[in-house]
Order: sequence, then C-alpha cells, then structure tokens
Amino acid sequence: MAELKKTLGFPSLIALGVAGVVGSSWIYTSSTFFADLGAGGMIVGLLIGAVFASFVALAYGELTSAIPRAGGEVVWGYTALGRSAGFATGWFHIGAYIASLSFYITALGTLLGKYVPMMSQMPLYSVNGEAVTLPVLAVGIALALVVFALNWFGVSIGAQIQVLLFVVMLAIGAALATTALVVGEPGNLWPMWTPEQNPATSTLRMVVPGITYVVGFSLVAVLAEESSLKPGQVGRAVVATVAVAAVFYTIVLLATAYVIPWEDVASADLGTIDAFTQAGFPLLGFGAFLIGVLGLITSFIGLFVASSRVTLALARARLLPSALAVVDERSGVPRNALLFVLVVTVVLGLLGPGAIIWFLDAGGVFLSIVWVMVVIAKYRMPRVYPGLEYGYRARPAFLPALGAIGAILVILFCLIPGTGMTLVWPYEHIILVGWAVLGAILYLVTPAPKDKDAAFTEMVGPLAPTLQAARRRD
Repeated sequence: MAELKKTLGFPSLIALGVAGVVGSSWIYTSSTFFADLGAGGMIVGLLIGAVFASFVALAYGELTSAIPRAGGEVVWGYTALGRSAGFATGWFHIGAYIASLSFYITALGTLLGKYVPMMSQMPLYSVNGEAVTLPVLAVGIALALVVFALNWFGVSIGAQIQVLLFVVMLAIGAALATTALVVGEPGNLWPMWTPEQNPATSTLRMVVPGITYVVGFSLVAVLAEESSLKPGQVGRAVVATVAVAAVFYTIVLLATAYVIPWEDVASADLGTIDAFTQAGFPLLGFGAFLIGVLGLITSFIGLFVASSRVTLALARARLLPSALAVVDERSGVPRNALLFVLVVTVVLGLLGPGAIIWFLDAGGVFLSIVWVMVVIAKYRMPRVYPGLEYGYRARPAFLPALGAIGAILVILFCLIPGTGMTLVWPYEHIILVGWAVLGAILYLVTPAPKDKDAAFTEMVGPLAPTLQAARRRD
C-alpha cells in the first residue's frame, strides 16, 4: 500500500494550521462584537479562549509526537479507545470540516460582493430566505476545483501557495498595526468597555467563540504523516500554531480599536475595513478586506486537504469503503478521498448560506466532541501502550483536561437556550442528531474487517511494530 509523501516543512505546517482557520468573518463582524461586548470583551475573551484551546493543543502535540499518522484523531481514538471511538472521532471531524468547506462555496462570492456588485445578480434559487446567485456559485465552485486540482498531484504545491498567501496576510496585518500605532492614540482604545458593559460578563461571553478562532492546530496533527520534521518537532508545531493564530488575531483587533475610537468601529458595518477607511487609509481598509478574502481561501485549502486525510484514515481502518484508502503510487495523494471531499462539498454548498449556516453551527459542536475524545485518548494512551515513546509531552499534565472542559462548555453553550450561541431550533438540532444517527447507522452496517490486525497495520502504517511492542500485555 502506497504511503503519503513527506513534503511539509515547518513553515508549511504553520501556514496550513494558522491560515487554515483564519477565515474572513471576524474582520467585519468585529463591529458587532465591539458593540455587544466592547473592545475589551472581544480581545481579552479571545485570548482566554486561545489559552483553553492551547490546553487541548498540548494533547494534540503529545499524541502527534508519538503517532504522527494521517487522520490524527481517528488513529488516536482507535488505538487508545477502540474501533467505535475511532469512528466517532473521525465521523464528527469530517462533519465539522465539510460544514465549513460547504459554507465557503458561497461565502467567497458573498464576501466579494461587498466590492463587486455583480455578485448579487442573476439569482438562481433561494433557500431559507437566502438567494443563491450564479456569480457567487460560480466563484465558489471554481475555488473548489482549483484547490482540488492543486492537490491532485501532491500536497506540496498547495502548501507553497498557502505559505505565500499567509505571508501576504502577515504583511497586511503588520501594516495595519504599524499605521494604528503611529496615527492612533490610547484614548481610542481606553476604556475598553462602555459604562453599560460589564467587563467580566462580556469577556466570558467571548471565551467560547474565542476557542473556535484558533482551532487550526488540528490541521497540523491531521497532516503529520506528510511532515518532513521529526515527530517531536511536529508536536511543537501543533502547539505553536495556537500562539501564532492568537497573536495575529489580537494584533489586528487591537489595531482596529486603536486607529479610531473603538465605539465608532462598533457603530460601523464592516469592522476593521471601515475602521481604517474612516481613519483616512482606504488602501489599508482594502487590505483588511484582502485579509478576509485570503483567509477564506487559505481556510478552504487547509480544510480541504485535512478532510481528505481524515477520510483516508477512516478508510484505512475499514470504517469507510476501502477504495477511499487508495494512495496514488506516483504522487502519494489519496485521490479517491480528495474526489469524495470535492463532491460532498459542492453538493452541500449548492444549498447556499441560508441552509449551510445550520451545518456550520452544528460543526462547532462536532469539533468540540472531537476535542473531548482526543483528550480522553491522551490520558488513556499510556495505559494501553505503556512503552510508547513521545517526542513531546504536555506539561503540566492536567492542562489538557482543562481544555476538554472548555470544549464541553462550547457544547453546553450551543445546547442551552439563551446563551447567544444556542443552536437554531429545530433545524440545527436536527442536523446534530441526524449526523450522529447517520454515523451510528453507517458504523453498524459496516462490517468489522475479518483480519483486524491487517486493518490496524494499514491504519498506523510503519508504526505498527512500534505500537505492538509498546502495547500492554494483560
């Protein structure tokens, strides 16, 4: 069985991990967050959320350094917790990734529509009150096809483009920060809350969304098999991704609140874009818009590649059809898995933002479930494989458990009414339950492989002898 090629270096992993989830909405929704939570609530809450996410990243880094295999969470869940846990982890992970990818099919054209009026022309149909236009759909499908083509011959080409786009985003962010520092003043930022806003309450309300802002570390773990770095270095890259993402968000948001009074940003429509335009720097306002566009493209690239690797891992374990586990000998690419992700993404994307937003919201719950499963696997793994060697260890060892608590909070905030993140009844609840039920049915009708050792060996690849030697013998 062909293996994936090790072509990703440290810059590629960081770019895929950070830029792979930067997205676009935070650039212009900062106005809404500032209005509801204050500049302090959004920025401080995001940082606290990043801290909780970093605790989960510690578990990812540790497990990645021990078992750097494509699909990450699927392999860890399977090896530490069993076949059903491996499937559940992978199934919810695919649900989260595909939800985001499908949303981006129409999100890119919608975002471009803020500067290109023709994007709103030629409506084709409407779903949940949201019109889907031909230009928007064409742009989204074109993006999907281009990313698919880039990865058809190897992950390295897409990774190089990802690094380039990420560097451009960093450069724009630096320009925004420098300009704000020169022309802005402390009075624009301080006080960071209005008298009507409670600092503690508003900050806590941002913690849960803040956790979801820095989830790119999971992409690094999923792609670990294709890294040319040592396992310990990959583990450190996982954790570094959270820090880089948090710093990038914080710098841009601080610049937004510093260049003009943040209360003025709160009353604007497009957040950072309007902030720099009103400050007399329309070119930088456009630069902020470009961060949104590039962030959406890089997110699509990262999630598209990662989704195919999660699919590959499930197929290797015979939890999905074995045809999806085929890796092209010459390119080292799981082409069937790539094609599967493309088809599902485009088909769901045709529903438009009116329906896909339901999948996207439910995807936050899916990803939180995955995080909890990974943390459980982190503590379970040494008991099942006491002889397993790690190139990186989470210190202090209790921190990942705190991250799991943060993930559980995300789930609760989505399920409990009136939290501001509550899933829309009944549509998003139906998607949540429906995806779980569909996964359960698929798991039950998928026969366990006759040769479980062979399936396990294919899933973990060259690591099989190491795991067998490290396994506890009862």
